[in-house]
Amino acid sequence: MKFVPLEKWPGFNNDTYVIAGPCSAESREQVLQTAEEISKLPQKIKIFRAGIWKPRTRPNSFEGVGEAGLPWMEEVKEKYGFLTTCEVANARHVEAALKHNIDILWIGARTTANPFSVQEIADRLRGIDIPVMVKNPMSPDIALWIGAMERLHVVGINKIAAIHRGFSVDGKSKYRNRPLWRLPIELKRRHPELPIICDPSHIAGNRDLLQSVCQKALDVDIDGLMIETHINPDVALSDAAQQVTPANLGEMLSTLDKKSTFCSDKQFEEELEELRAQIDRVDSELIEALAARMKIATEIGKAKSAAHVTPLQMNRMSDLMDRRTKFAKSLGLSENYIQELYQIIHSESVKIQTELQEDLKKNS
Repeated sequence: MKFVPLEKWPGFNNDTYVIAGPCSAESREQVLQTAEEISKLPQKIKIFRAGIWKPRTRPNSFEGVGEAGLPWMEEVKEKYGFLTTCEVANARHVEAALKHNIDILWIGARTTANPFSVQEIADRLRGIDIPVMVKNPMSPDIALWIGAMERLHVVGINKIAAIHRGFSVDGKSKYRNRPLWRLPIELKRRHPELPIICDPSHIAGNRDLLQSVCQKALDVDIDGLMIETHINPDVALSDAAQQVTPANLGEMLSTLDKKSTFCSDKQFEEELEELRAQIDRVDSELIEALAARMKIATEIGKAKSAAHVTPLQMNRMSDLMDRRTKFAKSLGLSENYIQELYQIIHSESVKIQTELQEDLKKNS
């Protein structure tokens, strides 16, 4: 896939690409007051967002004002010079958004997970030159995320950006949605030219965590931020806890440190290369150790098969995870880091043993 770089998108201002506005458009006054205050910020934000249709987990929640809110977005464009963006989940939404001159569309996490819905949107956009942003699916499935963008690319959309909004996974976390930074980093590795924007509001779920998530996003070279901003967030009809006032938004943005990907200092570069060489050596040892572990796992699989024992043994997995986590913690490593790592390692061991037993059964 070929993508148009962010600097050629509407609203780019040679700095971090910031999109701001309320989670939901609730009333004309709320939308216009929020836009007015954002327009006064020194950061000169150029793109205003608002949820027009709000797909909710449960019925009887506020699901947006619907098409009635689109004229308010047109007023925002006219009065304050913003470009506008909203979420669309089907062809009817696309039709209404285009009718009211929305400049950029985005596809939400629930829609991204449904190829039928994404294809419906793509078919309606065929032949139309409009930027589209695609949020990651709620599950940590990078192939599904890429697949949604491919459907748009096939119909001629080339201004495509990914939005990293975190993932819904099991386990306790201080975040509403786990950031799982390795996934947007891997997406960037596969498609270096693809713009990636972070939605720290949905990752954090709490305005007190927003600054740290924004800074982390910039530290991993994410291209922009979409931050939910409300004139009076405490009374917001949706996601009140994660929204900030325009004034708070300006203060937070002023604290962020946008780092460079390059340094001209020769001594720094030489030191970095030496440290990277050390990393390369350790990585080689890690890979060799993992290969040795999988050979042992294969032998365990053979023994289990001969004894008619199942590959997956939950007591062993729980004990292993507990002991590895305690040992890692004693070495100063993050519990979550080790748990995620060993979940992958153990899953691969179980997969190898399961496939081995199936092969032995076929050949017996």
